[in-house]
Formats: sequence, structure tokens, C-alpha cells
Amino acid sequence: MTEPLRLHYAPDNASLVIRLVLEEMGLPYETVLIDRSVREQDSASYRKLNPNGLIPVLETPQGPIFETAAILLWLADTYGQMAPAVDDPERGPFLKWLFFASNTLHADMRVLFYPHVYIDPTQAEVLRAGIRPRLRRHLQLLDNQAAAAPSWLCTEQPSVLTYYLACMMRWMALYPAGSDCGWFELSDTPYLQRILNRLETRDATRAAISAEGLGATPFSSPTHPTPPQGSAT
Repeated sequence: MTEPLRLHYAPDNASLVIRLVLEEMGLPYETVLIDRSVREQDSASYRKLNPNGLIPVLETPQGPIFETAAILLWLADTYGQMAPAVDDPERGPFLKWLFFASNTLHADMRVLFYPHVYIDPTQAEVLRAGIRPRLRRHLQLLDNQAAAAPSWLCTEQPSVLTYYLACMMRWMALYPAGSDCGWFELSDTPYLQRILNRLETRDATRAAISAEGLGATPFSSPTHPTPPQGSAT
């Protein structure tokens, strides 16, 4: 592969997961900032890359790829890093929890952040109150997996799923801005907490901190970003 990878991103959005994995893999890549303040993700040029108008998109020699889990799996399989190989006995468990993270945890988190998309805005807090216990249950299931320390969810070597979960847990502690985030306590999931603490010492995380203004402890004690490129929202 000679063509550069090109990540279309906005600070502290789902593209952060992809940035972290690209850095962890040591892959060269370019970045293209999508200005959410003017809804650049809705532009005709961006929708040619992702007709859904969502961030991120990763341009690859095989064409643009969207959907966070799809990009992660493509990177892992293309470069043979950060996931069990297709013939590894742990491949099946890894895949089911990767897609649980994407299809269940991340999907429910979007309900928490954007309830007005799903319900009359006057009922937003009712919907949020209902989704928070579900999110806590999802995290407990994942913490139970982390307790067993499989190769794809342990403190020693991160997988693509590790960074995906770390970012989602960061966002649960911070967003939606201006609302009560006290329902989320990292200490409720001690095995995942250890993983997040370890991730903060890695070069990939330090690079993302610098690029997106994430603060010194982006996973264990996150603060709102101050990205050099402008607002993350």
C-alpha cells in the first residue's frame, strides 16, 4: 500500500478512536478536519465519502470506509495488529464484543447524547433517565470480560476494542455538556479502570492528547477538550 491513509475527523468525536489506533499501529496518515460548527459533515463533498454524514471516514487504497467498528476491523486485519487473527480461537469472542460495543453500547450512548433524534425534545430527560441503567449494565458486562483478561481486553497490550471502549467511557463522563454526568463512575468497573489507566501511559494516547487537546488524563479523569483546531462539538 503506497497511498496514504486519510482520516476525516473532528476533535473528541468517534474519529478519536481511529486516531489512537493509527498511532498505536505506527501507521503514517493524513488528517482532514471536519468543522462541525458549520455542519461540514453535511456538505456534498463529505457525503460522497459517507452518505450518512457521520464522522469518521478513513480514506484507504480500497476506497473510503465509514462506521467506527468497520474501520477498526479493516485496520486490524489489513495490518495484522491489535486483534486476534482469523484463525485464533479468541477471534470469535473478540468479534462479538467488538460488535456489542458498536451496535449496543455505542448505539445506546447516542440515545443519551441525542435524545431529540428519537423522541419529542420535551421528553428528552425521561429518555436519558431510562437509558442510563442500560449503559451501566453494558459496562458491567464488559468489566466482567476484562476481569478474565483475554488478549483483546487486558492491560498489557491494547486492542482496537480497548481504545474504542476507553473513548466511549471518556464521553460518558463528559457529555452531554451541561447535563448531570454523575450517573457514571469509572470506579464501578475496576477492571476496565485499570485498562484505561494503562492506556494513558502509551505514546499513542500522548499523541492524541497533543493533537486534540484532551488533557493529561483523558480516560481516567477526563476534562473537556481544548483542541487547537476549534470546538469539538
